[in-house]
Amino acid sequence: MDLRIQTGNELITAEYVDLTSLHSIRVFATKWVDNAPPRRLDMVILCANTRTPPGGSATTTEDGLESAWGLNYIANFHLLSILSPALRAQPPDRDVRIIFGTCSSYMGGTLPDLGSSESGPDKGSKSKSKLKSKQHTEAKPEAIPFTPSSVYATSKLALMTFASAFQKHLAAYSRPDKNPMNARVIIVDPGWTRTPGMRRYLSFGSLWGLALYLIMWPFWWLVLKSPDQGAQTFIYAAMEAQYGRGEGGKFLKECREIKFMRPEIEDDVAQKKLWEMSDNTIQALEKEGAMKRAKEKKERGEGKCRSQEYEPRPKHYRK
Repeated sequence: MDLRIQTGNELITAEYVDLTSLHSIRVFATKWVDNAPPRRLDMVILCANTRTPPGGSATTTEDGLESAWGLNYIANFHLLSILSPALRAQPPDRDVRIIFGTCSSYMGGTLPDLGSSESGPDKGSKSKSKLKSKQHTEAKPEAIPFTPSSVYATSKLALMTFASAFQKHLAAYSRPDKNPMNARVIIVDPGWTRTPGMRRYLSFGSLWGLALYLIMWPFWWLVLKSPDQGAQTFIYAAMEAQYGRGEGGKFLKECREIKFMRPEIEDDVAQKKLWEMSDNTIQALEKEGAMKRAKEKKERGEGKCRSQEYEPRPKHYRK
C-alpha cells in the first residue's frame, strides 16, 4: 500500500514467500512454472540477506540450515532452480534480468568441500538436517567452522559462483523459436550502506552496541552510503540499456563493471560441484520436510499427505 500511495499505481501487488522455508519457496515458485500461458516475468532481484552479529551464536532455518547459508545462498538457488523454465519461456522481445545482491566480503569466503552431496558451513548447533537416507551414510566433507564473518562470506561466494553458473545454464538453452536467449544475470555490490542489517552488524546486535552506534552516528553518516545511494547500482543494473544486450554475468559496483576477485566464481568444475551439492542437499531436506508434514497431518487426523508435496528436482546444470 505504501508503494501504491507513493507511485499512484494501483496495479502494484505482492505475493508472500518465506525464504527460510524450502517448502514455501517451492509452493511460491511452482505457481509461476505451472501457469499456462507462462506468467510475465521481467526481472528477479535477489537482495534478501541476513548476517549473525559478531560474537553471536548460530541460528537455523526451518529446515535446519545455518541461517546465513540457508537464506543468502540456498534460498536463492532453490527459487531460481524452480523458476528456470519460466525465465526461459519468456517471449524473445522481452528483456529479462536476474540481479543478485552481494558484497565485498565474498573475497574472504571458502567454498565447502564439494566432494560429496552433503555440505555447507558448520551450523554450530544440532541441525534438523541429519537425515537417515542412504545419501547420508556416505563420508561427509569437512565442515567450515562457524564464525559469523566466515559463514556470511562463504554464503556470498557461493551465491556469486551459482550466479555465474546460472548464466551459463541460461545461455546453453536452445529456444524452440531459435531466437537468442534473452535472460541475463547481473551481480551487484551496493557497497556499505546504512541499512538495518548494517546497523545490526555494527552494533553487535546488542543495546550497548546500539548506544555506541548512535554516539558515532556522525561518523557512520560520513563513511556509509544512504539507502538511496546504495540502491543506485541496483537501479543501474535494472535500467541500463546495455545490459539488455550481449552476454550476461556482469559484476557491477559503483555503477561500473569490475572483475571477480576469486577464480572459483568462474571455474566450471567448482560451479558444477556446488550446483550438484546444493541440489542434492535440497532434495534430501525437502523429502524430510514432506515426511514431517505428512506425520503432523496424520497426527491431526487430516488423512494422508498428498504426494505432490515433494517431487524429485530435475538436474538443471549445464556446462
